Amino acid sequence: MINQSQKLNPKLFDKKVDEVPIRKGFGQGLLEIGEKNPKVVGLCADLTESTQMHLFRNKFPNRFVEIGVAEQNLAGVASGMSAMGKIPYISSYAMFSPGRNWEQIRTTICYNDRQVIIAGSHAGVSVGPDGGTHQAIEDIAITRVIPNMIVISPCDHIEARKATIAAAETGKPTYIRLAREKTPVITTNETPFVIGKAQLFYGEQSDRADVGIAATGALVYKALKVAEQLSKENIKAKFLNISTIKPIDIEQVVSLAKTCGAIVTVEEHQIHGGLGSAVSEVVTQNFPVPIEFIGVQDKFGQSGTPDELLEHYGMGESHIFAAAKKVIGRKS
Repeated sequence: MINQSQKLNPKLFDKKVDEVPIRKGFGQGLLEIGEKNPKVVGLCADLTESTQMHLFRNKFPNRFVEIGVAEQNLAGVASGMSAMGKIPYISSYAMFSPGRNWEQIRTTICYNDRQVIIAGSHAGVSVGPDGGTHQAIEDIAITRVIPNMIVISPCDHIEARKATIAAAETGKPTYIRLAREKTPVITTNETPFVIGKAQLFYGEQSDRADVGIAATGALVYKALKVAEQLSKENIKAKFLNISTIKPIDIEQVVSLAKTCGAIVTVEEHQIHGGLGSAVSEVVTQNFPVPIEFIGVQDKFGQSGTPDELLEHYGMGESHIFAAAKKVIGRKS
């Protein structure tokens, strides 16, 4: 059952649940933190409206810099501004930032431990018709491997707003992964959010279950619906929303392994180097259990509608459900 302590959207499983693009939460959060903190500045690579940074630009034109189509400069200028005491937020498509400018992020931002918040929008195959060249499905892997970097993948626009505001307080380089398409509203303003903490959305902390599902980002809603579907078939499931992939919440992941004995990870990303890899690193070191991985299976994306692509690459609800049944069968 839904964990009431998380204060989730009461219309969560309604057929007409509200849907809002996750990236809108970034724009709202940046505007809000910009109003509170004059050190916050915004920089963009010619995608201001697409990344929702136009809200900040319109309110604070003197604290906004349009870098243009020059993502390497985007990272370098932001690092310099951070060194001078500013808190820069930079935005582009995830394929370009952190994709195209990875070395500049590594060396000018993370190596120097500069507080720059990197918003990578339009991540995952759900970008759809833009095709494989624009579908960032490696971005979690390439950011979480860099020392000093925090990696966040919000599940809806409300969580994205909270993450954007909270990032200003970390003092660390931070990557926030954002989806383009509208996604169901899962959380509320009262839902707890702390960077580095996972949230148990389904099931109670001390309960035992047949399977634990851990998901991140835009696929959280599909995975949460599967947890509900499993319960209707008398298969007890627990569901963990892992919005902070680095640093991952070791305590909650280990608890999921101990109380369930089998885990399914769900992400709109390559299964190599992403959430599944992060969860398996924790589990193998602390409490080994069988794991099934839902994500892109070592392939590039292609053009199509978001739903077509999610189904084609094995990330639909039926695939998550089948993975849960399979991993239960592997329990010792």
